Amino acid sequence: MLITRETDYALRILRTLLSGESHTVGELAERESLPQKFAYKILKKLEKAGFVQITRGASGGCRLDCDLNTMTLYDLIDAVETNARLTSCMAPGYECEWRGKYGAPCRIHMQLAKVQHAIDQEFRSRSLYWILQGDEESGEV
Repeated sequence: MLITRETDYALRILRTLLSGESHTVGELAERESLPQKFAYKILKKLEKAGFVQITRGASGGCRLDCDLNTMTLYDLIDAVETNARLTSCMAPGYECEWRGKYGAPCRIHMQLAKVQHAIDQEFRSRSLYWILQGDEESGEV
């Protein structure tokens, strides 16, 4: 998994919603300097994954709908990205030409799979609350 612009924007949206207040898409886009159409697209993904609740209508908006202490960076990337992997050969269902020709995975794939696993484990170990708020006691931000 990798952090793309879409994940970065999703983090910024969650940062604003961390206050517990309801915000319109326009307010979120303005506050976080995001393109409004892209912000709406990301919010739809966040809603589908249970991160936010969107209320339509004149007094509508979106608000946080989960505990960011229990949601991880891995969860967020999984919600907004499509097969965010180090290389395309890590994606499920990838047809590997090397494997087809030689009958075994290549050493490069095997080594990158180890790196991918380590990255995924690190992302699973970081709560979104920690990402957004940092750890002030230890001086980490």
